[in-house]
Parts: sequence; C-alpha cells; structure tokens
Amino acid sequence: MANTIHVDVVSAEEAIFSGEAEFVVLPGEVGELGIYPQHTPLITRIKPGEVRIKPAGGGEEQLVFVAGGVLEVQPKVVTVLADTAIRAQDLDEARAQEALKRAEEAKRSAQGKQELATVESEIASLAAQLAAIRKLRKK
Repeated sequence: MANTIHVDVVSAEEAIFSGEAEFVVLPGEVGELGIYPQHTPLITRIKPGEVRIKPAGGGEEQLVFVAGGVLEVQPKVVTVLADTAIRAQDLDEARAQEALKRAEEAKRSAQGKQELATVESEIASLAAQLAAIRKLRKK
C-alpha cells in the first residue's frame, strides 16, 4: 500500500507494536515528530513520552509510552527502539505516582553530579508517563 508505512515499536523486553500505519507521531529530542509514508530517512534520539500510531485502514489510534530510545525512519519503515515501552492500556497511574515520589526522595539525598543526573532523568521519564496516562484518561 502506497499510503501506509510499516511501524515497529520494540523494547529490550518485547515487541510492542508491528504493523501498517497511516502515520506516527512521537517525541523527538528537539520536538514532536510526525512521520508519514515516504518520509526522508532519519535517525534520531527520542525522549520520554507517547508514541501515537494511526493504524492503516482506520481503527483506534494506538498509544505507547516510551522512556527514551532511538528512532530510525526509512521511506517504508519506521523503527522505534525504546529503552522501555509500555502499551497505554498497561500504564498504572498509582504505581507511576509512587515511583515518582521515591525518585523525588532519592533526588534530595543524591550525592554527586552523576547520581543527581540519573535521578533527574528518571523523574523526567515518570513525569512524561503520568502525562501520557492523564491524556489517555481524557479520551
């Protein structure tokens, strides 16, 4: 199909999505990226946030939370290699809130720049996950 692009979203644990799509929107390192069929080849890092996939032939938009990773775009294939990827329906707000509280406590007791940077990265990822959960809840 000329009006679709194959999309694969994978993490170290499992393949999250594989199929044909009309377009994909995801959080690039310098802003939101919209990928359509025949897109120019591209490799970039992605930041924590949600990947929105519009399946070919209609159907409900698929949402996947990613905690960073790498995006590779070819004219007919989009590959998202995520550090962590979670299907929207599998996100747990209470667990994310608790993890955020623990991370904020760890930030207060962090010693050294590297430990602080690691905790701040975790906080940013959890904040993005909570934002994705809230956005999904509104739909």
